[in-house]
Amino acid sequence: MTSDYNNCSRAALVVAHPSHELRVHGWMQRARPHVFVLTDGSGRAAKSSLSSTTKVLSDLAIPAGSIYGRYTDLEIYEAFLNGNFSLFLGLAEELADQFVRRRIEYVVADSAEGYSPTHDACRLLTDAAVEIAHGRHNQKIASFDFAVVGSPDECPDGDRERAIWIHLDDESFLRKLKAVHSYDAKLARDVEAALAGSLFEGVSRLSAPQLAGAVDTELSTQVLTALNAFPLIEERLKGAFEGTELNRFRTECLRPVCASGNWQTSRCETPFYELYGEEMVLAGRYQKTIRYIEHFLPLEKAVWRYVQSCRVNKSLPDELLHSANVAVS
Repeated sequence: MTSDYNNCSRAALVVAHPSHELRVHGWMQRARPHVFVLTDGSGRAAKSSLSSTTKVLSDLAIPAGSIYGRYTDLEIYEAFLNGNFSLFLGLAEELADQFVRRRIEYVVADSAEGYSPTHDACRLLTDAAVEIAHGRHNQKIASFDFAVVGSPDECPDGDRERAIWIHLDDESFLRKLKAVHSYDAKLARDVEAALAGSLFEGVSRLSAPQLAGAVDTELSTQVLTALNAFPLIEERLKGAFEGTELNRFRTECLRPVCASGNWQTSRCETPFYELYGEEMVLAGRYQKTIRYIEHFLPLEKAVWRYVQSCRVNKSLPDELLHSANVAVS
């Protein structure tokens, strides 16, 4: 591990879905972070995967945080579609409170890749919690992200020196592979195939819940075809769909994040979750697509408006949380 944060530093991990922790299993072996999981990973299949994450944490003697599979994925989707900002602000407040109570020195969370709105919300809420803890309690918390869908060693050139790099030895890598193999039957088959020489095809299973249950081959083909019109997204998600060399998971990269400067008010490209949602609507799996401009951007503005209020008012009245669902222009 290369950084100013050693194994004695108090750390937290915040992920949107169960299984994301497997991406940073080597770091968890050393840092023993408090782990917060926003959803139960059930997706539209209505089958929680939280118990598998509980076993991963138990095997490493790692404590679960106060937020642990609290919401189903469908509840989060409904909150997006209905503009239920107070649900998200409540999570940010609780995270901030937990970071302060546990004297967290640095936090690692999902990156915002435009792959899933819940992943991006996880990043947004973690950034907000870091800023709330600083503004209200003067507690400075360093923040890092990791690639949930991209390559495990993906890191912008400008961040490489400040990133935390974990290079797993054979023993640590074997522990990581065992955790992935025992997580569920599909991942076990992916690991076995990769050990036999194939590319590891479990990347997408480590990055998303069962969004539509067993997605049929025809629908998957439609999604991939739709990506052809968006080469930047297609290139970034190539490893998730085509597979990645298993050995690349020996390296884990935690990239520094400037929480207060991590968000902009517009995206230059359509996020993948919109393309995916459109295909799901056409297939009759979804009734409505979660969109960045219509759903995520208003949430983003509401969260940062709330954070700014926290900077001005050290303690906020409950009314602000309750009034957070007022439309943000």
